[in-house]
Amino acid sequence: MLNGHKFRRQHPIGPYVADLACPGARLVIEIDGGQHAEEKRAADERRTQDLMSRGWLVIRFWNYDILTNLDGVVQEIERVVG
Repeated sequence: MLNGHKFRRQHPIGPYVADLACPGARLVIEIDGGQHAEEKRAADERRTQDLMSRGWLVIRFWNYDILTNLDGVVQEIERVVG
């Protein structure tokens, strides 16, 4: 729970499974590894657009950011959910 918001891991949304989702804020958090830099960029963009068309806001973080700047990642999530 963060600022009163509940988050779910591996949350199904349509044909996708979000890494993390906050249904109350309609927020999807995707955590990307290095393979997303090149090979999966177009697929990630289509996925983001589809999730947004379903009414979800999507934010993405690199694994590296989570490992090295967790406080900054949490601050960004807090900013987004309010």
